Amino acid sequence: MHRTKKALLLIWVLSLTGCTILPKQAHYSENTFTSMETEPDLSYEVPVSSPNIFVNQLGYIPDGTKVAVFCGKELPDRFHVVEKETGEIVFTGYLEEQGYQDESQEYNSYGDFTEVSNPGTYYIEAPIIGRSYSFMIEKDLYGDVFKEACRQYYYNRCGMTLTSEYAGEMAHNACHTGRALVKEDTSVSMDVNGGWHQDESGSKMVEPAARSIAIILLAYELYGDAFTDDMGIPESGNEIPDILDEVRYEVEWLLKMQDPATGAVYSGVTVYEQGAGKGAVSYVEPVDLQAARSFAMVLAKFSYLYQFYDTEYATECLKAADRAWRYAQLNEGDDRINEWKLAAAAELYRASGKQEYHSYISDYLSKEDYTKMMDEVLFLGCVTYISTKQPVKLPLCEEIIETLMMKAEEISETARNSLFLTGGGRDQDDIGELLLEMMYMTLVNHVISNHEYENIIENHLHYFMGRNQKAISYIDNVGENNYRLIDENLGIMKRFEADSRLIFMLSEIVSAHGD
Repeated sequence: MHRTKKALLLIWVLSLTGCTILPKQAHYSENTFTSMETEPDLSYEVPVSSPNIFVNQLGYIPDGTKVAVFCGKELPDRFHVVEKETGEIVFTGYLEEQGYQDESQEYNSYGDFTEVSNPGTYYIEAPIIGRSYSFMIEKDLYGDVFKEACRQYYYNRCGMTLTSEYAGEMAHNACHTGRALVKEDTSVSMDVNGGWHQDESGSKMVEPAARSIAIILLAYELYGDAFTDDMGIPESGNEIPDILDEVRYEVEWLLKMQDPATGAVYSGVTVYEQGAGKGAVSYVEPVDLQAARSFAMVLAKFSYLYQFYDTEYATECLKAADRAWRYAQLNEGDDRINEWKLAAAAELYRASGKQEYHSYISDYLSKEDYTKMMDEVLFLGCVTYISTKQPVKLPLCEEIIETLMMKAEEISETARNSLFLTGGGRDQDDIGELLLEMMYMTLVNHVISNHEYENIIENHLHYFMGRNQKAISYIDNVGENNYRLIDENLGIMKRFEADSRLIFMLSEIVSAHGD
């Protein structure tokens, strides 16, 4: 299986100019409390009751695979799918693949109800263990969630008033509109208005911004048809995909973070409360090499994609990226080998074709044992290299592809042996890691359109929407047991970088199902 998939990937590489990833065609197969006291003691917190039937609390598409997970000290042999409004049983199924978990001392089984396809709202009921949270079956199910994930960046715009027309309950007045003090010399101030807040204090750092933008832009490259011009932001309807409008808002802030004379890039803006009713003060953090390299990477990537809409602005961005690269080159000292440098070189090479960038890429990929430490930044740089139309070294492309294939196979193996059919090994509470794994899986699936990989991607979405050990939906406005009822910090869309990974994953699902 692995060798067959690898062969398909290599045929794909050899058939292209460079190693360009071509646009993918949409394809998808797949409690009562009784006290003995006169007055009950309520000084402790009563545990929240959770069902033992786990489902995606948003729901499933009609032609998709539908599986519920059952856990308990004792399990029945059958279950029922019930229409919520009428109480009518529409399907009876049998539990299968029963196993025993030593840690929880519970049995677990799966119930397949793929046969149920009529649109509506349902729940699952079973003897002994009760009922699940409700869910829908609907064709255009994930499109609104995808749009909401994209709109999170609009909600976090700094320096402008967000009206209720576009932001709803997230509307707010313009914030942080004053100049920020340069931390190393507070007698100097800068206009660093704009961009996206990354946390509750309103801080804005270059490196996390670059990482999230790069992920979003890669999703746009692979699944452009999922990104429309009607996502409900002020720029909607201008004949530019709204996601590019949103990224441009952040890019305009990034350009303010660069010293035009030297090409150096300040690492970010932090906001501190002064206390005693004095309000907050913003500081511009010092320049550093990582900021310059991440800046160069994302500005070059944006310029390459945005040239089709505004050539002049795209050129400005590419020049700024080149200046940041040269600043880092002149000041790097012993810091010559770096994953951000590789990612920046890959984007600059694709956008400009200059050989100096390719030389560094070749040296890095030939000398560094990067295949065992393929982190997110390396992933982004390597994918750009195998996607470029510029001349490339095919053996390096082959090694990158083999590394990505091995990673996808490792995730698949873990998912096959997981109760909730997901990756992440034993630490399935690490939502960020699960999302990162789905970036690898989504990229590989884009190339070979593998049905098993498609199912794994959707199983992770089911996990994030409630089919998990805590029966929590981590997605905004989804599910009866939403994270907001438990802890505001659990939401995926509320986490700056995690939201970009969610967008990446959802873009594949929305594109595949034509939402």
